[in-house]
Amino acid sequence: MDAPSAGYAFEYLIETLNDSSHKKFFNVPRLGGTKYDVLPYSIRVLLEAAVRNCDGFLMKKEDVMNILDWKTKQSNVEVPFFPARVLLQDFTGIPAMVDFAAMREAVKTLGGDPKKVHPACPTDLTVDHSLQIDFNKCAIQNAPNPGGGDLQKAGKLSPLRVQPKKLPCRGQTTCRGSCDSGELGRNSGKFSSQIENTPILCPFHLQPVPEPETVLKNQEVEFGRNRERLQFFKWSSRVFKNVAVIPPGTGMAHQVNLEYLSRVVFEEKDLLFPDSVVGTDSHITMVNGLGILGWGVGGIETEAVMLGLPVSLTLPEVVGCELTGSSNPFVTSIDVVLGITKHLRQVGVAGKFVEFFGSGVSQLSIVDRTTIANMCPEYGAILSFFPVDNEIFTINYYLVHVIQINLNSIVPSVSGPKRPQDRVALTDMKSDFQACLNEKVGFKGFQIAAEKQNDIVSIHYEGSEYKLAHGSVVIAAVISCTNNCNPSVMLAAGLLAKKAVEAGLQVKPYIRTSLSPGSGMVTHYLSSSGVLPYLSKLGFEIIGYGCSTCVGNTAPLSEAVLNAVKQGDLVTCGVLSGNKNFEGRLCDCVRANYLASPPLVVAYAIAGTVNIDFQTEPLGTDPTGKNIYLHDIWPSREEVHQIEEEHVVLSMFKALKEKIEMGNKRWNSLEAPDSVLFPWDLKSTYIRCPSFFDKLTKEPVALQPIANAHVLLHLGDSVTTDHISPAGSIARSSAAAKYLTNRGLTPREFNSYGARRGNDAVMTRGTFANIKLFNKFIGKPAPKTIHFPSGQTLDVFEAAELYQKEGIPLIILAGKKYGSGNSRDWAAKGPYLLGVKAVLAESYEKIHKDHLIGIGIAPLQFLPGESADSLGLSGRETFSLTFPEELSPGVKLNIKTSTGKVFSVIASFENDVEITLYKHGGLLNFVARKFS
Repeated sequence: MDAPSAGYAFEYLIETLNDSSHKKFFNVPRLGGTKYDVLPYSIRVLLEAAVRNCDGFLMKKEDVMNILDWKTKQSNVEVPFFPARVLLQDFTGIPAMVDFAAMREAVKTLGGDPKKVHPACPTDLTVDHSLQIDFNKCAIQNAPNPGGGDLQKAGKLSPLRVQPKKLPCRGQTTCRGSCDSGELGRNSGKFSSQIENTPILCPFHLQPVPEPETVLKNQEVEFGRNRERLQFFKWSSRVFKNVAVIPPGTGMAHQVNLEYLSRVVFEEKDLLFPDSVVGTDSHITMVNGLGILGWGVGGIETEAVMLGLPVSLTLPEVVGCELTGSSNPFVTSIDVVLGITKHLRQVGVAGKFVEFFGSGVSQLSIVDRTTIANMCPEYGAILSFFPVDNEIFTINYYLVHVIQINLNSIVPSVSGPKRPQDRVALTDMKSDFQACLNEKVGFKGFQIAAEKQNDIVSIHYEGSEYKLAHGSVVIAAVISCTNNCNPSVMLAAGLLAKKAVEAGLQVKPYIRTSLSPGSGMVTHYLSSSGVLPYLSKLGFEIIGYGCSTCVGNTAPLSEAVLNAVKQGDLVTCGVLSGNKNFEGRLCDCVRANYLASPPLVVAYAIAGTVNIDFQTEPLGTDPTGKNIYLHDIWPSREEVHQIEEEHVVLSMFKALKEKIEMGNKRWNSLEAPDSVLFPWDLKSTYIRCPSFFDKLTKEPVALQPIANAHVLLHLGDSVTTDHISPAGSIARSSAAAKYLTNRGLTPREFNSYGARRGNDAVMTRGTFANIKLFNKFIGKPAPKTIHFPSGQTLDVFEAAELYQKEGIPLIILAGKKYGSGNSRDWAAKGPYLLGVKAVLAESYEKIHKDHLIGIGIAPLQFLPGESADSLGLSGRETFSLTFPEELSPGVKLNIKTSTGKVFSVIASFENDVEITLYKHGGLLNFVARKFS
């Protein structure tokens, strides 16, 4: 399907940029006069895209006029939006590309031309979520997990090893030691071969030295473990038009998007227009800090955009957020982020655009703004936008809802222990953690008996004895998510590490520390500023470029720690500079996880516990026995700014551009097919042709009733997409593990769910496999349910498989905010393949609800004030409902249970497009029929 032609209905608005240029643009202000003048900037971007893409079919003139009349039409009409481009990351990108490959097969089966199936807009795919920490701290502490049995095959992937060289000292008077690259490394770790365009500099001579060996080792294992997936990605980039793949080792999707992919002004055939983007990563919203409209959508919606269809959204209300004042020296941009997040959650901005303005905006750098924009999914907004010219748009906010946030009111804080919205002032951290120990099990509680709260368990590690207690930090990760795009907080972490090392402070060796930059540019400025060796000295060794700890790919904790946690039933902690901290996300045995700025991650690692008051208790002592407090080593804003000015320079961005365009040796030498149809390997456990199109017909069948459906799961509030479709490691006792074991794989070869999203058999078995899933039928956290016809308690997949063999349809009962968290299309695809026909919840996360519709699952909603409990539903009944011939948005349906109870629910479709997709059995079937 080709993209729509430029807006013929508004050709009269096209003007040349100037008399001497061939560049053209749509002069949209001519369209609306005073109506245009009152539009917030984000709405102006929507309007320009509508004018440019108005073809009378997918984008109608009526849609354009609705956007122009935003002041009266906001929240009342649906409008289509054609983004300029799409961004995918590999965990969510691989199912999208697998669907494209499978769609080619389906189109050919229906008699169509499979060559027509390709993205209609520029699509960038970053391979950034495959990295796992097999090596860290410059030591081979953990046996690598080859996964898929492919490590043995990877011998030809150019290991890039050379003997480390000792750089000669040129006699500088500032030299305090040898330039042996291992001198400052923790455990005397050595460095190995240098990776292209990511030089590390000696802090005393500022001479290039080799890349840490851990990076090379982790990348080598990454290529071996994921060879099948990488070959598929390379095939995709060869066969599909408009697809570009950013290879492993380059950087994270959102950071590469900021540093390299973002255009700000897009150009296509001499036509200039605003850059805009949607993609399958929730961090897409970061680009709004650059004045680029963008947000995360589900994989299914992203595929629609790639096929030339628009994203449909309710014309949003725009909330103006006025920032005033300035923050105190201890407040980082992360504190500002968490403060704004909490405030916006409280006032309620779900489903809205937020635009920032006011005198306080000038206090924020561009990278501060991108960090703030990143967190908007956590407070429910579609996006948070920083317009290019704040003075102009201040006038507009007299016309819309405005909230005020004084930056003076924001204090240093962390967030946790289980949810990003649960912000804790740093000064209250110790008392808050102790309160969490007392509270009953919940979002803020662990219910530890009072007499056990001071329990201590001794461990022996590397020849020394240490003590673990409630609050002990066992994971400390400065990771790629969110913060590494912000040089100020990364440099602050490095400067804090430098001062800590100079004061003689250390990090206990059993703590799993890691540093995973978002790109080589971060390594560059950490190196050139001289702080990287000090981070390494504290254990924050660069382990590679990609998601690791944040998606559960952390290195295993030592047996000594694991045994101590089990023996003492300890609430140990992880501290990370990310934006997701759901329980069990980092590691199954780590119950409390806190989000913090990078310098605070380093500080808590040094302290070794979160059960500390930084104001009154020292981090440790120097060699003379003097107490060292946090304020003694906290870098001033002036120090950070000076280093940032000197070392975060344009040349680094140019170096990243060169690196991306050159690729790397392993990627360039990787072989891949170039056939029109992908040659599926039936033995592959990574890439498999999914079964979505198995029963596809040329025309859709009439909507069928859901008759005598059993409840597969009875869930409570805030069930996340992590609960539904986990991305981390595959538990040995899980249904997915049994499947892989039956195909000859050992547990060391399982890899992660995220890495196997291209295999529907694994992902279906992994659906609802999270050990923290609380099913009311079971009464405790476990990935189990009851198969009611037999009364057996089974894995969720096994029960669903029995129901399908018996021809029994399934539904899910849930509470509020079903499907919250990261957008994840397998959180809808998995239940669909389990046989789920509908979800009945009190409320939904919008992106997940869109996914359900896009795959063909009916999103049903209890009437306001009603729930399963208020209606007396146990979930052990069977449920039946029929759909009217003329299904309409928000229509009420009657459900009848096997006990004779009848009650009404809302069919939570928002527009006719969603109803059309549902009638086709989902978006994939709809688009495949269009091609055939």
